[in-house]
Amino acid sequence: MQTKEEHFKDLIAENEERLVRICRYYHSNAEGQKDLYQEILVNIWKSLDKFRGESSINTWIYRIAVNTAISFSGKSYRHSKLMINTDSSAMNILYDHTELEGKLKQEALFEQLQVELNQLSIIDKALISLLLEGLTMKEIGNVIGITEPNVKVKIHRIKSQLKEKLVRDE
Repeated sequence: MQTKEEHFKDLIAENEERLVRICRYYHSNAEGQKDLYQEILVNIWKSLDKFRGESSINTWIYRIAVNTAISFSGKSYRHSKLMINTDSSAMNILYDHTELEGKLKQEALFEQLQVELNQLSIIDKALISLLLEGLTMKEIGNVIGITEPNVKVKIHRIKSQLKEKLVRDE
């Protein structure tokens, strides 16, 4: 039987890359990312004994990480930037690749997408960051605390708004 410390170390090792990416999504500078990462670790440690197994442990960790990211920055979070990397896979998740081809140069589209993502509400930023992380609609619902159909509607609405703004600004 694993001790709490061993279980915690295993969970963090298994989820470290995801946690680092979440920190990058919510903080643009390295110091802020490190501080947020430490805060997430503290909250996971404090909550570890309370895990009831109602969702997967990874979904539970995402929930703690996202909630920590939102509360960590307090009211300034509303104005924080959602940072995504420039690889095309992030854009392919949000838009059909065939729609992108030939419309805009990738770099200009990325810059505009970044601007538009940073104008989203707190919840919409959280939804998009989890979608970019590759979570299913059900997992996103579990992390955010809303139903899967509600997640689908919100994601569809966000994608439509982003697409409309990017096409209009073309």
